[in-house]
Amino acid sequence: MHTGTTLTQFIIEEQRRTAGATGDFTSLLNDVVTACKAISNAVNKGALLGVMGSLDSENVQGETQKKLDVITNEIMIRSNEWAGHLAGMASEEMDEVYAIPSQYPLGKYLLVFDPLDGSSNVDVNISVGTIFSILKAPVAGRAAKMEDFLQTGTQQVCAGYAIYGSSTMLVLTFGHGTNGFTLDRDVGEFVLTHPNMKIPTETKEFAINASNMRFWEKPVQRYVDECLAGKTGPRGKDFNMRWVASMVAEVHRILTRGGIFMYPKDTKDPSKAGKLRLLYEANPMAFIVEQAGGAATTGYQRILDLAPEGLHQRVPVILGSKSEVDTVTGYHHEKAA
Repeated sequence: MHTGTTLTQFIIEEQRRTAGATGDFTSLLNDVVTACKAISNAVNKGALLGVMGSLDSENVQGETQKKLDVITNEIMIRSNEWAGHLAGMASEEMDEVYAIPSQYPLGKYLLVFDPLDGSSNVDVNISVGTIFSILKAPVAGRAAKMEDFLQTGTQQVCAGYAIYGSSTMLVLTFGHGTNGFTLDRDVGEFVLTHPNMKIPTETKEFAINASNMRFWEKPVQRYVDECLAGKTGPRGKDFNMRWVASMVAEVHRILTRGGIFMYPKDTKDPSKAGKLRLLYEANPMAFIVEQAGGAATTGYQRILDLAPEGLHQRVPVILGSKSEVDTVTGYHHEKAA
């Protein structure tokens, strides 16, 4: 049996460091973690349960089968609606804010999440994950309104993601460092395996969907051209390219060994500023990455400083090893000057 620090122990020790802590937050985080364990199970058994593929397939009883992202969304809601810690929730899977049912008490926190990030990859057995962010409700004990969620990323109390790969891991930050925990299935508990994760400042790996190259802005085209030019180009070193198309997997790789991930602004769909959602993808990941010594910008400004305008607002994302992110951001500012 593993004798390392368990996540429960880690959270409680964290709580002791916080003056005036009531244990409310600790309990909320435990509910989120429980949901991640249940989702890990659902993802691992997906094909057996017949929940891969589309929502329009019917089983023999004529019931419409539920797709995994609907199931995972329900798991997050059911785990977190009843305990009295939340004033409301918001999810990628729901257009509106989720109101806590009237039979349950209202709390002082807000939870935003993407229950199954990278779900298009689930059929091909590539790592998917859950991303979440916890905010303080502006008014404790009052049902949350949409505006309550529109807080800058700097106001996050906690951000984390679970990754369901060859092992299930949970990566968390409370604003002083980023820590990684691995699920020990024998005991059903997350154990601290990656304390104080640090993203190497320098890297030779970049991740971007190169098929969109013709739609990128000039600074990103310039940066990628220079990477591709390798040793003989202005960067003077060879780069490797990666693209998993699952943000959790991309960020996890960067946290583990460095790199830069870019989903930049492009002209493919002029109505969308970017692809990734600010509240439940960009902000939590930017918080985690910055706390591990990396950087996260839109190309023009720090992601955590953005004032959200809507629940499902999209933003360009450039994050990872600090020196590379600074280079790309610098190119954007040169263009803007």
